[in-house]
Amino acid sequence: MNYRHAFHAGNFADVVKHALLARLIEYLKLKPKAFRILDTHAGIGRYDLSGDEARRTGERVEGIDRLVASPVWVDPLLRPYREAVEAVRAAHGADSYPGSPLVARTLMRPQDRLSLYELHPADAQILHDEFAGDYQVRATHLDGWLALGAHLPPKEKRGVVLIDPPFEETGEHERIVERVAAAWRRWPGGIYAVWYPVKQRERRSALLSGIRESGLRNVVAAELLREPMGADDRLVGTGFLVVNPPWTFAPEAERILALLRPLLETDRGGSFSVEMLVPE
Repeated sequence: MNYRHAFHAGNFADVVKHALLARLIEYLKLKPKAFRILDTHAGIGRYDLSGDEARRTGERVEGIDRLVASPVWVDPLLRPYREAVEAVRAAHGADSYPGSPLVARTLMRPQDRLSLYELHPADAQILHDEFAGDYQVRATHLDGWLALGAHLPPKEKRGVVLIDPPFEETGEHERIVERVAAAWRRWPGGIYAVWYPVKQRERRSALLSGIRESGLRNVVAAELLREPMGADDRLVGTGFLVVNPPWTFAPEAERILALLRPLLETDRGGSFSVEMLVPE
């Protein structure tokens, strides 16, 4: 309950996460039938990168600022992500940045729906106010883990669940494996996208091993490391795990991470990978 994403908005992990999320949404739009996006840890929806929290960390400088200033920003694979960022900046100012709720909302069609969940009381109220009057969006003050049990499957039967927890509680990695596997059993046709931090090697390995042993099928993990992993607890990379990925996801993720690595790495020590963890 202490985590506030405003300190980290627009950082390198956000750039990777939102670029890949945008590709999943674009895939869903290839068919006219409606879909639903569920965001279990939605935050406040939109962030002021000139605000006190963002300025105290300065993480935007090595994330979205670096990308926007690069020729890579106009690459066709980044078009949906770019459209979301530019739409929010046009509406709210050049220092505004979309969290995943506004990335999703910008890319949706009139028939699509968005369900947002946020547990932090103050953030949940801000999120609710951000989307007040928008009939396509429902923002709920609720633990997103509970939503996975209560609100699946959605009536649309198509869609993506974004799971982006703060990783500030003990056992979060184990909880992800347990809850994602349970949600998949309730709605085996859904796409599940899980963000995770890459810090210590042991924690990362435990998460991926748990996914492999969970009974889940058809799982891809995309990772970008700014620098090699060490023995300390620093955030050196970002991971995006997708259950039931579209057939386009792995090759697109490889190309996107290849574009982003030179921009986001530190001291040319970065790397990236796209791995099929579990086959279909």
